[in-house]
Amino acid sequence: MGSQPEGEEAAARGGRPLRRDAELNRQRILQAGREVFAARGLQATLNDVAHHAGLGVGTVYRKYPDKQTLAEAVFGEELAEIAAMAQEARGEDDAFDALARFLERALARAAHNRGLRELMRQGTVEAVGLARARREIMSHCKHLVERARGEGALRAGVTEADIAPIAAMIDAVLALSGEHPSEMWRRYLAIVLDGLRVHPGQGPLPSPEGAV
Repeated sequence: MGSQPEGEEAAARGGRPLRRDAELNRQRILQAGREVFAARGLQATLNDVAHHAGLGVGTVYRKYPDKQTLAEAVFGEELAEIAAMAQEARGEDDAFDALARFLERALARAAHNRGLRELMRQGTVEAVGLARARREIMSHCKHLVERARGEGALRAGVTEADIAPIAAMIDAVLALSGEHPSEMWRRYLAIVLDGLRVHPGQGPLPSPEGAV
């Protein structure tokens, strides 16, 4: 009779179920983090996340030693998904409409995610992965802006650098709604988008260098 290989002994002792449980706990923590940060913003604590997940605080701290580590994991996925939306928009035929739809989809996602809005507005949680996702989003927006301008739909002078301030303006509207954002932001996004379109007799935009 030979002895069992080490891997089989570990499985017989329950090693694989333990690893599976650890992965399930990780997923529960991430999901709880998404929900808690979305509802309460970045001031939520790891204790809040643990309570929401139905796990002990020690379990959460073993996976994520501080709130920033968890926030980076949660919002890394959020920004990656927004970057995927922007990349998808690049494949559409009408660049202006694609840019408008991307902004609406991204802002609709942020409208019900207080933590994401705070992250985009304040930048208090930053890491290599988040910075990379931000750059990717802006690269796709730059492509759409240049195409829309080349197609004659976007007014002269608008650049990809205008996208973040536009998002910030809509965020200010969302902030007026408090804990339960209304759909009012869509009205103001439509007004802003109309201002980005080419119209007959349209004058030049003020230079950004002249802004205070």
